[in-house]
Amino acid sequence: MLRRIFIGFCIILFFLLQVTLFQHLSMASITPNLLLILVFEFGFIRGKKTGIWVGFFSGLLLDIYYGTGIGFYALIYMYIGFLNGYFHKLFYDEDITLPLLLLCGSNLLYGMIIYICRFLLYNRLDFFYYFPHVILAETIYTIVISLMVYRPILKMNRILEGLEKRSASKFG
Repeated sequence: MLRRIFIGFCIILFFLLQVTLFQHLSMASITPNLLLILVFEFGFIRGKKTGIWVGFFSGLLLDIYYGTGIGFYALIYMYIGFLNGYFHKLFYDEDITLPLLLLCGSNLLYGMIIYICRFLLYNRLDFFYYFPHVILAETIYTIVISLMVYRPILKMNRILEGLEKRSASKFG
């Protein structure tokens, strides 16, 4: 129960930071994708099922906020959480290389899906401008921000796991 409260709090906090504070901290109109960081982290740290649920609720908040239709971002974030959940078996607390590579891949995948669904289908074919100026720039900015966010969430996950183990030992 405590973990669900923590995850819900993180989703709401990251959403609010993404749509308020980081909109003002944008560089060349590029902002980091905080919800993608959150979906990636919980998918990678906790597995596919948690990644799917965090992705669904994160994407749903974006769908509601941007009002373009319900389900578009929820579906994208669910798939990203699910795909990162496959790497849960390779999760090692002290390794930062694999998480950064996975986050980079997740952000590139997200950027390509957005490009295809939002621009390419509407005959905006300027991919060679969009890729370095939007996708790559957002990926770099997101990775820099994730370096500050990854360890605190990992530490909180360890604390919650300890509490869950203690609680399970009381009743088991």
